[in-house]
Amino acid sequence: MSEPDPTTVNHHADHPGFAGITGMLCAAVFLLVGRDSARLAADLTQVSDADHVVDIGCGPGNAVRTATSRGARATGVDPSPTMLRVARAVTRGGQARWAEGSAEAVPVDEGAATLVWALATVHHWRDVEAALTEIHRVLTPGGRLLAVERQVEEGATGFASHGWTGRQAESFAALCRSAGFDDVVVDAHRAGRRRVWTVSARRP
Repeated sequence: MSEPDPTTVNHHADHPGFAGITGMLCAAVFLLVGRDSARLAADLTQVSDADHVVDIGCGPGNAVRTATSRGARATGVDPSPTMLRVARAVTRGGQARWAEGSAEAVPVDEGAATLVWALATVHHWRDVEAALTEIHRVLTPGGRLLAVERQVEEGATGFASHGWTGRQAESFAALCRSAGFDDVVVDAHRAGRRRVWTVSARRP
């Protein structure tokens, strides 16, 4: 049996997803731990009332609510009906919309988004190349992509491996360039107490 490629960015693509009681419990945890990444994404992209943000893998909706609190329209996309039920239940007002979908099949019109966020979700995508093609489709020219992943150590296993090593962050950046994105930048930040990698890119 061959060793997994250490540059694979979707190394948890076989995750079964979030459903039932387990999904509800995970949603409750994500409500608590996802706020810092949501604030970081909003700060780095300087989201405003001129934006339509599409949050891929929105979970219980932290980043969507952060975007709408800054005046933006936002669409939360997630493959889990459980996560979307929680997101709807805890969201009040604002310009939030929710839709079942995935990174490879985003239920948003072509060129409708100015920003696409993927916060701690790329490592779960089924097909990264197809997802980047889809993101390119939904972004307006000049629209921006931001991916945020927790920094993890080489060789980590179990929960500790959910995120990216530096090599995986650079690998995702290379895939963005191959998909036709410009201004691709890898950077390191803190989201609360967590160290994270960010990859930003722009559709020409």
